[in-house]
Amino acid sequence: MNKSIIIYFSRADENYAVGFIEKGNTEIIAEYIKELTGVDIFKVEPKVPYSKDYQTCVEEAGERQKTHQAPSVSPVPDLSLYDVIYLGSPVYWGVMPEELVTALKDIDFTGKTIRPFVTHEGSGLGNIPSQIQEVCHGAQVSRGLAIKGSQVNRAKEQVATWL
Repeated sequence: MNKSIIIYFSRADENYAVGFIEKGNTEIIAEYIKELTGVDIFKVEPKVPYSKDYQTCVEEAGERQKTHQAPSVSPVPDLSLYDVIYLGSPVYWGVMPEELVTALKDIDFTGKTIRPFVTHEGSGLGNIPSQIQEVCHGAQVSRGLAIKGSQVNRAKEQVATWL
């Protein structure tokens, strides 16, 4: 059996279509995957937190993508131990938050399968599958899962079907 890990980025506070939330939408999906599979899990935390205000967060995300200045608090675990990576992200400007890009860009993913999952409010997977191909050199990217943030609390069965 392949050893797997969930790596994800998620943001709570004010979110589009759901208002203020204590736990980010992508984190809820990551926890469903953890519960259903029992695999390891790692959350990418931004070194500089995003604003609690949604509109300000959107502006900050756009700026971080332009400058590529978005370090995370801790590096991802040693991925040589894993064959499958469940990679979770909200969709920011059609792509992953820059913190995920920064955390993943220098890792060799040869021989690894990435299973992307995203939360959104209308953009689906956005450009994230192609972005993963560009950032995660050597990875095979499988069919992704896109769930509206406003529906995450009712999406456990959808996650189970995707798994």
